Amino acid sequence: MKKIIALWSGDLALDEAFWTWTITVGLLVNIVTTLLFLMLIIQDQPLVAVLIGYGLSVPYNILATVGVWRSADRYDGPPRHADLARIVTVILMAGLTLL
Repeated sequence: MKKIIALWSGDLALDEAFWTWTITVGLLVNIVTTLLFLMLIIQDQPLVAVLIGYGLSVPYNILATVGVWRSADRYDGPPRHADLARIVTVILMAGLTLL
């Protein structure tokens, strides 16, 4: 829980916020919720499917995006790395949310 709070506040290093929480965990959360969504749709449970599919992934995607954005604000390296992390995170999380 401490890591999630640190992610939200931007207290994590940019590489950890981006690679661990956006790319690794973010893709895992979105793949699992998509599979659950599809299984529930097949079982004719659309309301539960939407609640699971979007109710879990969208808040996580917002958390990851805000965390990377805030970590990028505190990044001491080349500004283009921070900008690229922001751009990729927004595109990836928006894309995963809309799929």
